[in-house]
Amino acid sequence: MFDVDVSFLSDIFGTVLPAVPMAALIIGALLIPGLFFITKSRNVCAAFALIAILVSGAVVGLSILDNSLFGSFLDMGLFQLNMFSAVMMFLFLGVTFFVVLISPASNEVSNHAGEYYALLLVATAGMLFVASAENLLTIFVGVECVSITSYALVALKKNDPRSSEAGVKYLIIGGLSSGLALYGISMLYGLTGHIDIVGVAEAISNMEKFSLPFAVAMIALIAGYGFKISAVPFHMWAPDVYEGAATPVSMFLSTGSKKMGFVVLFKIFFVLFALSASGFAVGEMQYVFAFIAAITMTVGNIVAISQKNIKRMLAYSSIAQAGYILIALAVMSQYALTGGLFHMITHVFMKGGAFIVVAALIAAGVGENISDYKGLAKRAPLVAAAMLLFLFSLAGIPPLAGFASKFVLFSSAIVVDHAVVTQWIWLAFVAILNSAISLYYYARVVKAMYVDKGESDEKLVIKKSHLAAILLCVFFVIAIGVYPEPVIKLCEMAAAAMWP
Repeated sequence: MFDVDVSFLSDIFGTVLPAVPMAALIIGALLIPGLFFITKSRNVCAAFALIAILVSGAVVGLSILDNSLFGSFLDMGLFQLNMFSAVMMFLFLGVTFFVVLISPASNEVSNHAGEYYALLLVATAGMLFVASAENLLTIFVGVECVSITSYALVALKKNDPRSSEAGVKYLIIGGLSSGLALYGISMLYGLTGHIDIVGVAEAISNMEKFSLPFAVAMIALIAGYGFKISAVPFHMWAPDVYEGAATPVSMFLSTGSKKMGFVVLFKIFFVLFALSASGFAVGEMQYVFAFIAAITMTVGNIVAISQKNIKRMLAYSSIAQAGYILIALAVMSQYALTGGLFHMITHVFMKGGAFIVVAALIAAGVGENISDYKGLAKRAPLVAAAMLLFLFSLAGIPPLAGFASKFVLFSSAIVVDHAVVTQWIWLAFVAILNSAISLYYYARVVKAMYVDKGESDEKLVIKKSHLAAILLCVFFVIAIGVYPEPVIKLCEMAAAAMWP
């Protein structure tokens, strides 16, 4: 694909190659607690975690460069390495790379370093499981691998009552959502006799009418995995969890765990409906997702206006962003999937960058309220400028990455199969209107940083790892906004891998 021959990886690993990225992370997770017991150094643990991520990322990156490495794990049909799964794996590894990079400098995760980095790597391995899974049960196992470790990560700040409360809420609601998803899977198996997604899709294509058990299965799956992306009305956990968790963990959930939920929805519903030969129930499912998308982006943006805590504001903003990405599931076209994937990638740098700024400021002694950001432009001008770029990119201001991805995503509701259609114009209008609404609460933070006078003009000391991560995110937000073609092309190839 890129005229790069890395077939030696296939010679070394053979048909187990699709599992190598996960294996590298799991081995790292098993070794890190013992490493921390010996060294008592969280920096050593972070460095070892970064090595495991880089090894895993190298295998995935080389697979993207040479698609001859794509294939099924042990030819069993459980895991499939293709362009879609490889791009999503790379996305998840990138998220974890940023989280591990900033964690040693964070005073929120100073204790239990061995457990912390091990849990992060196991959660990331679960995301890679989901990205490559071709079977409903392997998807479920991967999701649960991420969920269970995330519950522990959220509650890891043992001396903070907010963290304990968030962990309990996350566990209870997460357990309910897992039960719903498993019930939906069992219903589909009972109806079709298949557990692999392609087999289920073929069985659905032969259905003649929309039965009640099938409707129950779809509702259970949407509710179960709608929790993972914090779609309305399954979103109430997100603000409390993001506020109570350590900021690097909040970033991980917002930019990693949520994207995993979208991968699950894309894999299940695109294959079951958009690629169905008979077109069974496609129209009904499109309108279900269109309604959820419109409600999710509207509720997220409107409630974000009243938030005073920056992490809660970013949580509701993240809910709104989920509504935008759901447009892809409403339109169900290859171009819409390209736009959804593109926005997922840009969201990592926009929202991830904003959370990194919040983490850097907390480490520097700044509070979590928006009012604590008053006068920040004088105390930390570079960090304030970066936050401005991230927030304006989230709002879709050109020429930043958020504008480019929103343009592709929103236009997919108007241009379907290279033709202008009117069916989803209303959804594009709702999305554009919501982007305008979001600019108000993003501008509140900018006003606090640049217009309002703070209580102190003392310069803030920003740790180097935070600064490095912020500058990396700034680079990608600007670079993708100015020259989005390579990323769009990559997303087009990933979306094409979902089509037969």
